[in-house]
Amino acid sequence: MAETKAKAMREHPQRVALVNEVHARPFLAVAAPERASHLAMTTGEQGASADRAHLVVLCERYGIAHPPPGANHFVAELDGYRLKWERHTEFCTWTFLKGGAFGTPFAQNAIDLAPADWVAAIPGERIVAVHVVLLARERTAPDVAELAAWLHADYLVGSTMAGGRALAWTDFRLHADGFGRIVVHDRGLGERQCGRVIQRLLEIETYRTMAMLALPVARDVGPRVTSVDADLLGIMDAMQAAAGIGEQRALLDRLTALSAEIERATAASAYRFGAARAYAELVAKRVAELREERIEGLQTYREFMDRRFEPALRTCESTADRLARMSQRLTRAGALLRTRVDLAVEAQNQSLLASMDRRAHLQLRLQETVEGLSVAAITYYMVGLVAYAVRALDAAGLHIDKDIATGVAIPVVALAVWLGLRRFRRSLQRADRPGAGDR
Repeated sequence: MAETKAKAMREHPQRVALVNEVHARPFLAVAAPERASHLAMTTGEQGASADRAHLVVLCERYGIAHPPPGANHFVAELDGYRLKWERHTEFCTWTFLKGGAFGTPFAQNAIDLAPADWVAAIPGERIVAVHVVLLARERTAPDVAELAAWLHADYLVGSTMAGGRALAWTDFRLHADGFGRIVVHDRGLGERQCGRVIQRLLEIETYRTMAMLALPVARDVGPRVTSVDADLLGIMDAMQAAAGIGEQRALLDRLTALSAEIERATAASAYRFGAARAYAELVAKRVAELREERIEGLQTYREFMDRRFEPALRTCESTADRLARMSQRLTRAGALLRTRVDLAVEAQNQSLLASMDRRAHLQLRLQETVEGLSVAAITYYMVGLVAYAVRALDAAGLHIDKDIATGVAIPVVALAVWLGLRRFRRSLQRADRPGAGDR
């Protein structure tokens, strides 16, 4: 009954994929002696299809099943060697493994067993290339002379790992074939444990190198930030001396150009700096998982990272912080300068309004003067009409004194004309008020 009820429940479409995600990249079981060759190829976030297509070509060559569509991890048993393929966000890793006894370490490597033409055609650009040799526990640990024959003795880094069950050495250098080298000595590792140690060492090298991609970006952006900082200081000094609005607007244009430059630099570097932080955290975690113990006279992985890797990472973080602070400073300076420009424009507008008010006052006075002259002119013509009317009445036999009638008409006509013009002006003023048209 309980099983039936469980089956009746609606499943989230991503539930199975999310549960399986934590098991998507299992550690390989590795038994000493073993050789491994590891490649990391940068193909960008859009390169997954090309990586899978190239893997399919190899599978078809050996007649084995293809990886399922959308797979990001694949392990294949090929002709005498194994291949582990992993797709990451912006790069892809190809790890070739060959078990069994071998002679001189690094004389022949696991990648040599893969078809040379296929290896040469792997998509992307090589960013990491490392050979690993896993020495059997029956063999005595290599001494300094043997290590010097395989690695650069002056750059040797090594430690005891996994609770004393393994020794590992590297030099973090590229050798003649373009590959780095790691030597691991099994001192009692289980097969799964051995696979974890090797994968962690390879991941440290891969993530460390991917994080270091941000260093050239930081070196390129740093001088640009310094230049913008000097220009900003010059603008702030000029802002104090700028008197006219034209000068202030010119400074605002320069400031806007600097802001655009910093925003372009931030947009171009934000992804790289963010990725570097994420990769660095993975490196720190993988180093901690090694559980290192010191080999007398050698740097441990952790000490090497603290002395060489961390300063480079701090440079990137410092540059990213400088970009963020510079953007904030430019924003504040722009706001201040825009305020000064707005105040200058407002003062200019107030002066213009005052000038317009004075002109309107003068126009009103002129209008009143013209209005007085208009009253006189209209009165003159109206009184003339009255004189003509009196003359016509006199001719008709109604005797009215022309001079008296004209004299009496003057104040009456003048008052009527003045009242008429005043009423007309007030009606125009009422019609010009805001909202007068709504009433």
